[in-house]
Amino acid sequence: MSHVFSEETHRNLLARIPQCTGREVSEWLRTVDEGPALCFEEKVHWLRHEHDLAYGHAKAIVHEYGLRRAARKLL
Repeated sequence: MSHVFSEETHRNLLARIPQCTGREVSEWLRTVDEGPALCFEEKVHWLRHEHDLAYGHAKAIVHEYGLRRAARKLL
């Protein structure tokens, strides 16, 4: 999984997603989960083009999805 943002930048991007997109982060995470099985950058590309998201928001959503998925595997 690619990680380019600092933790602070990642959190700031996530906080702005509902205002910028009109959808909660949890909805976007469900969209990624139900979407096609792609690698990280392909998922970012898919979100950007299928859902008209800004690059930073798409990348933050996919990164958060990966973090949460990894955390579930640890449980």
